[in-house]
Amino acid sequence: MTSIIRSLARHPSGRIGGFIVLAYLLVALAAACGLTPYDPLMQFRVERLQGPSLTHWMGTDMFGRDVASRLMIGISQSFLVAFSSVGIAATLGTVLGLTAAWFGHLWDGLVMRCMDVLLAFPAILLALLIVVVAGTGTFSSIVAIAIVYTPIFTRVVRGPALSIKSRDFVDAARTFGSSRTYILTRHLMLNLVAPLTVQVTLALAWSLLTEAGLSFLGLGTQPPASSLGLMLADSSNLMEMAPWLLAFPGLAIMLGILGFNLLGDALRDVLDPKARRAFA
Repeated sequence: MTSIIRSLARHPSGRIGGFIVLAYLLVALAAACGLTPYDPLMQFRVERLQGPSLTHWMGTDMFGRDVASRLMIGISQSFLVAFSSVGIAATLGTVLGLTAAWFGHLWDGLVMRCMDVLLAFPAILLALLIVVVAGTGTFSSIVAIAIVYTPIFTRVVRGPALSIKSRDFVDAARTFGSSRTYILTRHLMLNLVAPLTVQVTLALAWSLLTEAGLSFLGLGTQPPASSLGLMLADSSNLMEMAPWLLAFPGLAIMLGILGFNLLGDALRDVLDPKARRAFA
């Protein structure tokens, strides 16, 4: 683990992406602990639509609420949805991919055909369909994004698992009487950590964008709670009068996605044995 962190520190994309993600995590943690400049729901009616100043670093919105405080809460909310949904998708996809590769035959065909059906839908349209059926809200967004990205993790796990399953050390483990659970967790799973880690970072970037899209359409986080997509939707009609209301949440979404993408690219290079030497 230490060597991976050192390699990431030497990787240009790893340094930038890691710094952005770490900064966002600290902001999200501070917001979750209530360490915002102002109460995000407090309305300063006399100071409505005020630009950035020393009092309000990112200005105020149409209700006089502090944009910086709401942005911090929005980042925390977006990260909650992203990490929860990707965690569910990664867990479910890993289990389905491993069992499909191990058991094969009917179970493999059933699992992969179901994944093919889900992959046939564009991601955002499938998420919209699930949210419309399940109802709006944060929990529905988490479930929708998890279902959308489960097929990706299933395919990422199943392909390498099929290759690892036929290797000599797995046959040796069977010969020595190792249990099925032991082989799946200690032999197959450990050899899939690298591709799964990279896929998780990339999926976090996609889920941030999907969550913002759902909230922008009014199907994700609901008022008076704050979300980056919801902040964009609220400020869309005030772009000319108060451009900072659109600029700051838009920039936060862009930097968050950029950070996870850069970190994912760096992890792909660092965890690849052929490219690892350049950053060792």
